[in-house]
Amino acid sequence: MQKNYYILFTIFIIGSLAFSQDTKRIEVFGKIIVDSTDVEGVTIYNTSLNKGTITDIEGQFSIEVTLNDRVEFSALQFEKFVIVINEAIMSSKIMTVFLVERINKLDEVIILPYGLSGNLTVDVKSIKTFNPDLDALYFGIKNSDEYEFSDDYKSEVVNMEMEEGYYYNGADVVAIIGLILKPIFKSKPKDGSNAYDSYQYLTDKYSLFYLIRNLNIPKESASGFVYFVEENGFNKDLLKEGNELQFLELLIDKSIEFQKIKKEKN
Repeated sequence: MQKNYYILFTIFIIGSLAFSQDTKRIEVFGKIIVDSTDVEGVTIYNTSLNKGTITDIEGQFSIEVTLNDRVEFSALQFEKFVIVINEAIMSSKIMTVFLVERINKLDEVIILPYGLSGNLTVDVKSIKTFNPDLDALYFGIKNSDEYEFSDDYKSEVVNMEMEEGYYYNGADVVAIIGLILKPIFKSKPKDGSNAYDSYQYLTDKYSLFYLIRNLNIPKESASGFVYFVEENGFNKDLLKEGNELQFLELLIDKSIEFQKIKKEKN
């Protein structure tokens, strides 16, 4: 009987020693690598052992682990990361960990306090939304005040001398379309007469400087160019919203064609 107890005790001791060898932990050294200099104070926690540490100013640390331990890396500025200790780490006793910065970016919200009730549902329904018709910006059609956008705190100061308009292929889009479109679009005069003098209308309403500068049309040929565009491939669909640049390309092409014809005649 005593012999049996002795055998059982021996087996227990051997098993305990074997188990303790299996769970023997070693100290490993590691380093945190991130795309910034903020590597101090990252928490390294062995969840299998319930013990942890933090990185120093250079992102270095040491911690006790054994095979299959789960080591968690966390900090407010980084995404949480977990490593399961494997044979390679146990052999080298070194860990190098790459962490990714956490991005918490909120969309900017600007609240304009003009005419709002404070009830979000009501205010959203009452807000007038639209795609600005460029005719209003260029030609001053009625109710154009609806298209005026007040400067806010983010509006930059515009230097009128340095920037007169928007340029496309070297041409002033606003200036050209604003000058040409009304004369081409033959509205009848308010007095009801059918006669319409494009050149007279142009010289009365606008400065020819823009037309001459941007399309290289001589002043004396301005009215001829207007009629030339009307009679040679002009499509009124180009006046529709969204076709402004196509219309401008037509004007540029027609100006080249117009000047070529005049040169051949001369």
